[in-house]
Amino acid sequence: MEAQLRLRPLSLFTLLLLSLLSTSSSSHLLNVINAERRIDLTSHIVKVFLTLKVENTGTIAASEILLAFPPNEVDHLALVKAAAATGKRKKKTYVPLDVNPTEQPDAPNGTKYLAISLVKPLGAGETVTLEVLYILAHSLEPFPAEISQSESQLVYYSDSAIILSPYHIKQQTTFIKTPSAKIESFSRVEPTNRAGTEIKYGPYEDHSSHSFSPIIIHFENNNPFAVVEDLVQEVEISHWGSIQITEHYKLAHAGARHKGVFSRVEYQSKPSISGVSSFKNLLARLPPRAHSVYYRDEIGNISSSHFRSDKIKSELEIEPRYPLFGGWKATFVIGYKLPLQDFLFESPDGRRYLNFSFGCPLVETVADKLTVKVALPEGSKDPSVEVPFPVEQRLETKYSYLDVVGRTVVVLEKKNVVPDHNSYFQVYYTFKPIFMLAEPLMLVSAFFLFFVASVAYLHIDPSIRK
Repeated sequence: MEAQLRLRPLSLFTLLLLSLLSTSSSSHLLNVINAERRIDLTSHIVKVFLTLKVENTGTIAASEILLAFPPNEVDHLALVKAAAATGKRKKKTYVPLDVNPTEQPDAPNGTKYLAISLVKPLGAGETVTLEVLYILAHSLEPFPAEISQSESQLVYYSDSAIILSPYHIKQQTTFIKTPSAKIESFSRVEPTNRAGTEIKYGPYEDHSSHSFSPIIIHFENNNPFAVVEDLVQEVEISHWGSIQITEHYKLAHAGARHKGVFSRVEYQSKPSISGVSSFKNLLARLPPRAHSVYYRDEIGNISSSHFRSDKIKSELEIEPRYPLFGGWKATFVIGYKLPLQDFLFESPDGRRYLNFSFGCPLVETVADKLTVKVALPEGSKDPSVEVPFPVEQRLETKYSYLDVVGRTVVVLEKKNVVPDHNSYFQVYYTFKPIFMLAEPLMLVSAFFLFFVASVAYLHIDPSIRK
């Protein structure tokens, strides 16, 4: 009898624990009422615009909403932005939301998740509309992989007609836009419609979580597949009035590889047919009021470039020595100077900070690896960085002219950099003005010692006498 009485509290506790677990597992029940996805394939950089209307059908408020991605898509994911939309049409406002990777123990087939943190928890019975933009790099595969000079470039894109989501979706539609109406083939998941350059999948009704329906689209895309395999941007700050920028590029054409012999006569006589997927010029958007601009490669200065600058923008149109076909590469250097007062400021706490743009200056390019090196003036201490997205950071030491202890260099590295990454970052540091006298004092000391040595030499008789 005593044993039975001892077991009752345990059984009641177990039942209570099970009920709490079942309640917690069913409390965060989120459903997607409507989902619309628009995929832009007009460039070699794939942009996906996703609109989700999410409803909380559970009993406990939800503080985050998950986005699901297949593992092969995560490798090409360059940027994800999310915002909560309120209002209608012209009166619609957007509130930016934080997006961070998260782990789910029951992820099927290696699915990866990102969590969108809501500003205000979504209560039971409430709805929220989310606008999501995510960008994919290297997601278009050339097929065939090699083409001749007179052939157009064909690529294929693989995805799912059904939006991969951890939630049940009541209604969804996907629109895919191609650069031209020349579409070789595309998968059909009824209902599927095509009109010119746009393919519409859906609307589809009531699909359970983690539904997936693979599709492949094979189409013509002759846009330049300009990829910077490695970009090293050196920013050297001088408190004497200027900022020196030096950018080292390793550029490649990541499209279908060129096969056969290149004919420049055919390339120039038939520009609309010969080498339509190649490119021979690029546009670099530099900071305003840039001056002393130079552009050279391993051979020397390249004169085939055009530079335009004013108070609002600076543009440099560059032309490599030869047009770039698929698989071809080029290396070059761009350098310029900037006024110090436009980019270096003083914070309220007395620290100085550099406000500069992070990203690749070349328009419509993907930088596989971007390294930004900010060389602070000698004597700078306590450097810190504020970047609007995750980057790898480290410190180095650099020796320049008349340096004694060396300059602190802040190094920032990031992979899969796209034009949407172009935003300002800040490098804070402390600096005492007395250090500005170090180099002039060294020059004065050097000239003084030289003068003393010259006077001593003139007054010494080196001849040998008895």
